Formats: sequence, structure tokens, C-alpha cells
Amino acid sequence: MIDIPEDKLVAGVDEVGRGPLVGDVVTAAVILDPANPIVGLADSKKLSEKKRLALYGEIKEKALAWAVGRATPSEIDQLNILHATMLAMQRAVAGLHIVPELVFIDGNRCPSLPMEARAVVKGDSLVAAISAASILAKVTRDSEMTELDSRHPEYGFARHKGYPTPEHLAILAEHGPLPEYRQSFKPVRRALGQA
Repeated sequence: MIDIPEDKLVAGVDEVGRGPLVGDVVTAAVILDPANPIVGLADSKKLSEKKRLALYGEIKEKALAWAVGRATPSEIDQLNILHATMLAMQRAVAGLHIVPELVFIDGNRCPSLPMEARAVVKGDSLVAAISAASILAKVTRDSEMTELDSRHPEYGFARHKGYPTPEHLAILAEHGPLPEYRQSFKPVRRALGQA
């Protein structure tokens, strides 16, 4: 496990949605309350949807502070997915109403932040605050894909969540990209006849 200093106010940050062809990349930042622990935090990808939804409500209720950040498809197209993800992480941290002293970021690189930040590979399994952030980000993005699905049911977003599954690629080739697609991503460029 990661050594977390008990005398510091620590935030965890994670992202969801770097791989999909459509929608925002969504990040979350969470400062957990050591006096109000949340049981069952884990990497959001390893939890059932039902468990994620239950924890989502509990995190929002019990955390000292939480915030969601995002970068839009047009920002992803302008900056590239890595830089857009870093921007979304900066926005999540800036959105916290309590300023953390130390930020743990899931992955192998940190965005530029006004406080100390440490990258933690597999952090969503090692740092509870990152696990909490991964759950908030995943539930937020999944619900946005479900909402997009209700407007464009023929695309199947509720099933594939925008990821480039064989089913999704076939639908994209048939119907073409919506404005919510990331036009810099190769399968989308191909569907637009630009690749």
C-alpha cells in the first residue's frame, strides 16, 4: 500500500474515458474524511454497477470535498487526449472547496498543480481517495453515455459507453459520427473519410 501522511489533507484524482471515441474525458477529485470511512472502495472497473452507484452516493455524502472536471471532445481534438486529461484533472482539483496539501494522481504522470502531487501507478487499487475519485468519474461518465443513448438509441451508447467495440465501429461506419464524437480519433476520421 501507499504511505499516506496522516498530517496532510490528501486528495485522490482519477479519470475515466481516455479510450472512448465519443464524449468528454471525465475526472474527479476527492478528499476523504478519515473520521467517516467508506467501506468497499475499490477500482471502479472491478465493482458491479449496483455497487458503484451505492458508493457514489456515499462518497458524495461522506467526503470532506469532491469535484468533477472534464474536457470536451473539441478540447481533446485540439490538445490530444493526454493533455486534455491533464486539463480535466486540473479542473477537478480546482473545483474542490477545500484546498488539499497533497494530491495523489492515478497513473504515471501528474498535471501541473499549485500543490504537491504524486503519480501512483494502479492508484485506484492502492489509494482509497483515488478509488473514490474513479467511482465518481465512472458513474458520471456512464450516466452521460446513457443520456446520449436516449437521444441516439441507434448508436448503442448505453452498452459500449463510447468505447471502440466491434459493434460500435460497425454502427459508426453505418451512421457516421455525431457532433459528440472526437474527430481526431482514427476510427472517427475514417468514418468522416479523412483517414
